[in-house]
Amino acid sequence: MIEVVRPGPLATVQDLGRPGLAHLGVPRSGAADERALRLANRLVGNPEGAAGIEFTLGGGALRFAGPAWIAVTGAPVPLSVGGRGHGINAPCHIAPGAVVELGAPSTGLRSYLAVRGGVDAEAVLGSRSTDLLSGLGPAPLASGDRLPVGPAEGLGDILVDVAPVAPDPPVLRVLPGPRHDWFADGALAVLTSAPYEVTADGNRVGVRLSGPRLERARTGELGSEGMVTGALQVPPSGQPIIFLADHPTTGGYPVIGVLHSADVPAAAQLRPGGRIRFRV
Repeated sequence: MIEVVRPGPLATVQDLGRPGLAHLGVPRSGAADERALRLANRLVGNPEGAAGIEFTLGGGALRFAGPAWIAVTGAPVPLSVGGRGHGINAPCHIAPGAVVELGAPSTGLRSYLAVRGGVDAEAVLGSRSTDLLSGLGPAPLASGDRLPVGPAEGLGDILVDVAPVAPDPPVLRVLPGPRHDWFADGALAVLTSAPYEVTADGNRVGVRLSGPRLERARTGELGSEGMVTGALQVPPSGQPIIFLADHPTTGGYPVIGVLHSADVPAAAQLRPGGRIRFRV
């Protein structure tokens, strides 16, 4: 059992989400930085899709009632176990009663804690993920919450793995979107011509950017269409929004491009005030 001593600014239970339900209006959700959660689970011998905890800007503290193995990945945070420092991106044994504390990340936004056996929260539509947009899954964690841990019998070995290092500033690869023809000639060149700044108006639904304006060639209304994670939707302001894990299943603004799936984890780590570039 894990007791939440403090959740930090935002902590949620996340696995790999609810794929295949968009036609019912159910977002996929799941870990915003899926690559980091998969790595954390591998480090403690879990299946990659086991549920862990996603911390936004760190600041969390957890007390473990019994012995456990954990790993912390994603945005690099100071990590202490029972008052002693410990490195991230590596398995760590927790003694009964010990408190695990995460500081604020030096770069990036979201950190992931996996525990051997996985967080055994109640599944909703096949997933334990908290979806902030639809309200499905467990509520965001609060002080005093108690999280069960699944059985560790039959799991894989605890192994060393490799944590990828993202470039700074990130360069996100983008493919032309289904509505790039709604934009003026050269709009994709404008998108890739200069950095964009990450605004403070973002969450697990999407990242709002500020930079070169993307001018439209068509000004009419677009009917709602299906949306995917990594879509670059452009409202009338001309400032793009990157859709993340909790994005709506449909949207009415044109999509100029879609991120390569391998670059979505880097988008999930963008923090306000940071800068990014796009390339086709």
